[in-house]
Amino acid sequence: MKINTWSLFGGCLLICGTAQAQEKPIGFKDTPIIPGTTYHVHDGDRPQPRVVEAAGALIIKPPSDAIVLFDGTNLDAWKVKDGPAPWEVRDGVMVAKGKDITTKEEFGAIQLHFEWRLPADRKVNGQGGGNSGVFIMGLYEVQVLQSHNNKTYPDGQAASLYGQLPPLANATSPQGEWNSYDITFVPPVYADGKVQSPAKVTVIHNGVVVQNGESFHGVSGYRNLATYPATHPEKGPIKLQFHGDPIEYRNMWVRPLGQRDK
Repeated sequence: MKINTWSLFGGCLLICGTAQAQEKPIGFKDTPIIPGTTYHVHDGDRPQPRVVEAAGALIIKPPSDAIVLFDGTNLDAWKVKDGPAPWEVRDGVMVAKGKDITTKEEFGAIQLHFEWRLPADRKVNGQGGGNSGVFIMGLYEVQVLQSHNNKTYPDGQAASLYGQLPPLANATSPQGEWNSYDITFVPPVYADGKVQSPAKVTVIHNGVVVQNGESFHGVSGYRNLATYPATHPEKGPIKLQFHGDPIEYRNMWVRPLGQRDK
């Protein structure tokens, strides 16, 4: 039987080309190595967090001493530098739009709760389509990303300390369903202009501990090593990032953590 070798070769090219496209590396190899690891910042070869099927968002009412940042009705607690927060309030949720927003009030050590989701009909691909973030003190980012069935570089997936540390697990709900973050944060301690104790954070994602008292290497950034500034504020605002995607938020409250009663 006569075999059309060109067709087979062409078919192999098509199949192999498709496979190569599907296996295109994610992340970066031209960024610095994170100290204490063998991985670059945003390294796609860093091990992916294991997937954990969680029960979904934990809906927790604000405690009596909490400061409510969003209760489904208005954006009075939020601002942008040049005026009122431009995000939309729709059906009891606030929808990311236009610019990053920050709280009017500033905080140091805190307990923070909020719930977030990405609408089900939006296409996502890695860092694109379902991206936001919460910056504590306006400096330290815990990533918000639709990471269910959406592979990206591990230090940029949901609940990562962005550009620094992946979460212990990927507990992200399916797209269109709500997620919850419960975060405790302690600012860095400085003495004589030097960091004596780094900023530390615990993150519980949908009831799953994914950051357990971990240290930030410094202020969050993109494609560079995190470092601490020479001086540091005692307090700062909570910032929510607009990354071009209509991430929705609800039920957001914060508790400043003071000194233990003696």
